Amino acid sequence: MAEGHTNAAVAARLFVSLSAVEKHINAISDTLELPGGTGHSRRVLAVLRYPDS
Repeated sequence: MAEGHTNAAVAARLFVSLSAVEKHINAISDTLELPGGTGHSRRVLAVLRYPDS
């Protein structure tokens, strides 16, 4: 995710389904308490917030 790969690319690299990647990304976003629908990319916010946790 931090390298900017799409969900499909992450799924292919990890040999998991696209659905699994989406569920994990949502779980990461929820764990980091990232706001939804703010106009900011939740993926970018996750990458920026992770070092703080």
